Amino acid sequence: MYSSLMLRRFCCFQTSSSSPPLKKKPVVFLGSPQVSATVLDALLSASAAADSLFEVAAIVTQPPSRRNRGKKVMPSPLALYALDRGFSSELIFTPERAGEDIFLSNLKALEPELCITAAYGNILPSKFLNIPPLGTVNIHPSLLPLYRGAAPVQRALQDGVKETGVSLAFTVRALDAGPIISCGRLEIDNQIKAPDLLELLFSEGSKLLIHELPSILDGSARLKAQPQDDSKATLAPKITPEESWLSFDEEAPVLHNKVGQEPELRLELLTRKMVMKIS
Repeated sequence: MYSSLMLRRFCCFQTSSSSPPLKKKPVVFLGSPQVSATVLDALLSASAAADSLFEVAAIVTQPPSRRNRGKKVMPSPLALYALDRGFSSELIFTPERAGEDIFLSNLKALEPELCITAAYGNILPSKFLNIPPLGTVNIHPSLLPLYRGAAPVQRALQDGVKETGVSLAFTVRALDAGPIISCGRLEIDNQIKAPDLLELLFSEGSKLLIHELPSILDGSARLKAQPQDDSKATLAPKITPEESWLSFDEEAPVLHNKVGQEPELRLELLTRKMVMKIS
């Protein structure tokens, strides 16, 4: 009897050990600036875990552009980071627009279950959004529906708000209007500048994403996601050049908030205006 029991245990062990590992779900990540690299780092680290349910199948980012003082054509900060991490250059896509037929064909071939965006900087058409069966999830650095748009952090600082946050939401065709999966709040330091605040928010967004990924991948996040109240929505368009100028006729808090948006640029513009007044 003892030998029979041991034999059954051995057979069960052999069966379980020989069963093939679960196939990881392919995920495509879209981003461009340096803050996107924070999210990609979290995704790559999580995907390397033994019990991970997903793998980063491809990266989509903005095409190379002229940057820095030398105006040298360089890949996006996200692409550079991915290459440094050993990610295959053949799996880094750089379409001019996310609706290009060749790009969409390549994306379909990967059969992604989910797409994730973090400061990608390109409009996603319906043809793109219809590809991943689990949808597309975006990390947005505001407490949606507040500050929908391209400059949520700069506009929040401009308004002098005391609290902001980051939202994890499904992407729909309307701008930053999809159902919210989760959000995190952050008090704003009176002296913080936009780049530092942006970095903090995407760091928090990375944690939210990794925490919610299991529910996103099993589909339950779609059921619990809360629709936004459009009546409370505010917009955060890009800061225009005209808004960048500092006027000494404005009150001190207004000037303080403007300097917080883009400190280096604002100081340069301040210097220019002082020179103009002197001359």
